[in-house]
Amino acid sequence: MSDIDPSAQPAPRADLGQGPSSAPSSPPSVAGGFEFNHPTIISLLYLASMVVGVTAIVGVVLAYVWKGDTHEAWETSHYQYLIRTFWIGVVGSVISVVLMIVAIGFLLLLAVGVLVLVRCVLALVNAQKRQPMPNPESLFV
Repeated sequence: MSDIDPSAQPAPRADLGQGPSSAPSSPPSVAGGFEFNHPTIISLLYLASMVVGVTAIVGVVLAYVWKGDTHEAWETSHYQYLIRTFWIGVVGSVISVVLMIVAIGFLLLLAVGVLVLVRCVLALVNAQKRQPMPNPESLFV
């Protein structure tokens, strides 16, 4: 025999905002209106890779994964732009290291670093405005 009363109602649960009647939740942000949307996270990981090194790999993996998920229309150009930024950085760095034999590689590595930095900042600014990237297939800015 069971001590459970079949007519007893379960205790009401607090609404966690996941029901059909709830309004869509806004992305998490901190004071000042900085929004941590997916393109922003990827851009920040790329910027951190200039110090740490390996976070760019995490960023490009996330870009490929999030590119396949459902997302807002403006994010599509960001994923394409940020994936291209990663590959520009990798190919430019490899060519720079090879050319260090002739000493021009040092300047080229600096130029590639500046290019990746500028592309990340532009992506970050447009992601905060929730605007698409103007020309995601461009090689330069």
